[in-house]
Amino acid sequence: MRFIVGYTDTPAGRDALALGVRLARATGARLDLVLVLSSEERATIVPADPGYERYVRETAEGWLAEALGTVPGDVRAASHVVYAESFADGVLDAARVLDARLIVVGAARGGILGRFTLGSAANALLHAATVPVALAPVGCRDATGDAPLTRITCAVGTRPGAEALLDSAIGAARAAHLPLRLISLVALDQPVDSHHHDALVRAAAHARSVLERAASDLPDDVEVTSEVVTGNRVEDAVSGLDWEPTEIALVGSSRLAQPRQLFLGSTAAKMLRELPVPLVVVPRDAAVTIGDAS
Repeated sequence: MRFIVGYTDTPAGRDALALGVRLARATGARLDLVLVLSSEERATIVPADPGYERYVRETAEGWLAEALGTVPGDVRAASHVVYAESFADGVLDAARVLDARLIVVGAARGGILGRFTLGSAANALLHAATVPVALAPVGCRDATGDAPLTRITCAVGTRPGAEALLDSAIGAARAAHLPLRLISLVALDQPVDSHHHDALVRAAAHARSVLERAASDLPDDVEVTSEVVTGNRVEDAVSGLDWEPTEIALVGSSRLAQPRQLFLGSTAAKMLRELPVPLVVVPRDAAVTIGDAS
């Protein structure tokens, strides 16, 4: 099993690598660090200087060698320099060639410590990837160091695709031997009006049913809990939850996504504004493979 780290010699790239190491340790996956350079076939007015092209390549390989030097000895890792028209294209091509099960990228510069700001590259991946994409928040590498994963939180709703996401979360928790927390966003889909109380009741009933199903499929030694998330805004609800620094959150793609492709929905996008932990976005109708040892 292989995970791609979309690497750049920047704080965001190092955040992505730190998250990749943590995920690899939890699953036994191999890491492939991919650094994307502008395509050698790009159209230019002035012919490219072979000497300069060689310098850029050697510089990129040097960055990757330094990054590999920081990967702990118990994690298998390799590096690759690829050429593409864009960072997203290069990472997606590498994921296809290497048959990767997960792509890990960092947040854009300018975000608040521990929070997300999606750059154009991450945004492009979230609209095109056919495998789960893990997003490392700003400062991820400093906030948790080498600490292992401690919990998986899964945001489960009632819209189409919720069952597939839940199956993914259960499989990941079982394989990684981690506790699973299920949060219900059902109430947040409703307007705050005279019907809000009824929405809360429905959300509580939904959370109980999700908990019962998860508990029936999980091993006895895996803890599962469920919470109903409420708030006037998605951001308020997310910020009101207790988050462990070393957990990850799972969300599904928007129902507008094509089958087995990603599309960040409005609820997930709002969650990103307050979420202080890494987020894994799972393609519609596809199972996350964080714990799949096959």
